Amino acid sequence: MSHLPSSTTGVSIRGREDVLDYTSSRSSSMADQGLPDLLSPEKQVRDGVFIADDVSNLPDACEDFLDYNSRSSIADRGLPDFLSPPSPGKQVRDGVFSADDVSNLPDGCLASIFHFLGPGDRKRCSLVCRRWLEVEGKNRHRISLNAQSELLTVVSSLFSRFDAVMKLSLKCDRRSVSIGDEALILISLRCRNLTRLKLRSCRELTDLGMEIFAKNCRKLRKFSCGSCTFGAKGINAIVDNCANLEELTVKRLRDLTGGTIRPGVAASSLRMICLTDLCNGQCFGPLIIGSKNLRTLRLFRCAGDWDNLLEVITSNVNKPLVEVHLERLQVTDIGLASLSNCRNLEILHLLKTPDCSNLGLTSVARKCKLLRKIHIDGWRTNRIDDKGLIGVANYCLNLQELVLISVNPTSSSLERLGSNCRKLERLALCQSDTIGDAEICCIASKCIALRKLCIKSCPVSDHGMEALAIGCPNLVNLKVKKCKGVTYDGAGWLRASKESLAVNLDATVVEIVNVNDRDRVQGAAINAVDQHRS
Repeated sequence: MSHLPSSTTGVSIRGREDVLDYTSSRSSSMADQGLPDLLSPEKQVRDGVFIADDVSNLPDACEDFLDYNSRSSIADRGLPDFLSPPSPGKQVRDGVFSADDVSNLPDGCLASIFHFLGPGDRKRCSLVCRRWLEVEGKNRHRISLNAQSELLTVVSSLFSRFDAVMKLSLKCDRRSVSIGDEALILISLRCRNLTRLKLRSCRELTDLGMEIFAKNCRKLRKFSCGSCTFGAKGINAIVDNCANLEELTVKRLRDLTGGTIRPGVAASSLRMICLTDLCNGQCFGPLIIGSKNLRTLRLFRCAGDWDNLLEVITSNVNKPLVEVHLERLQVTDIGLASLSNCRNLEILHLLKTPDCSNLGLTSVARKCKLLRKIHIDGWRTNRIDDKGLIGVANYCLNLQELVLISVNPTSSSLERLGSNCRKLERLALCQSDTIGDAEICCIASKCIALRKLCIKSCPVSDHGMEALAIGCPNLVNLKVKKCKGVTYDGAGWLRASKESLAVNLDATVVEIVNVNDRDRVQGAAINAVDQHRS
């Protein structure tokens, strides 16, 4: 097994960062890694046995797997001898047990144990012996590498060990020189079974390198790139060669001017397209239009007028779009209303699109009756208010989640939502000037199925909290942020009345009111809830 140079390579497993250090000397690398005593050469084996005290220092996952107290049930299942209950003489003899009990574990069992270990323990276990090093490397399917130019010198040895990698992330910081085409091509030759690739700030990659990579890794299913310098030809290479591509994410790709992204062979398999911070995002129009099985479309902060393109995208009434995100786009009610052709639409995020109004929202709600999640950020333009929300309440009877930011609803729309949308379980009201105690009382009386409620930066007081204590019988989670009128005392009343309710509150400490004041506030809350119910 070849070893890497002494330079470090960042490796991440399931999002947790790990650093693997390897040197030409195996024993010195163990010492450098700060391994526990059980891995030191003088304590690892003595006359063919492990010292029992040292083996007890194995990571918890290994100890759980090698729990000898449960081996009697294992033996009854007819498993191999090494898993059967050891004889008293074999299990412990003068404070030691046989090394064969561990060394005879099948590779599959070792791989399963490594799967549950953290990155540090997994790294240490890989240095116990050559076999453990090989098993750990061949069963690691996801790694994240620091994509600096120095990576080129260790690609061969690195992927000789990790030869089963299917998910790869290459990230470089902005101040360093990233890998170039040569390193990426070498990686593609070593990882032909790659299914996921994420590139971040790899500014030395060109269209030619992406084209050769795409031809070598045709099994790619998810591709994401951000802050890279290759252009439309590089994206077209991925789309033209990866017939199984399902998800495409492009962020801050600067060199897209003058080119278009054609459908390619991936058009039939693409399920999700996400475009973020693009100056010429419309060049993806042919790809979006040609992706007949596209289910999710996310457009964030992409310049240009999107009305015409959205009309063309949704012109096919059989378009299977289920989820649409529009954020900081130049889109009006014309583009928004075109989404009404997507009859299967279930999730709509309409964030900071100041030219969209009640008319467009009502048009979508009227025809997209399967909508179950709606997020709206009105950006304080007041173009979406009660009229649009009443339209949602009249047509979207399957609504389960509603998030309103900088939108000013009143009791009239909230009452209609609570009465018609009987499945509404999650509601968030943020930065609204009209959400006061009366509106909270309305929610408490009408939203019977509500389980999670978030109130942020709204003029709500303890009186509204008292109403929630009486209504919303299924409420399990309440978050109140930046509401100056709500005190810890009001939250205390709420917790006392609903012990199973989790309350997350940031408030200022106030003087505790006397019992008469408390009873008067509670009585007012009960009257308000009864009034809304009647």
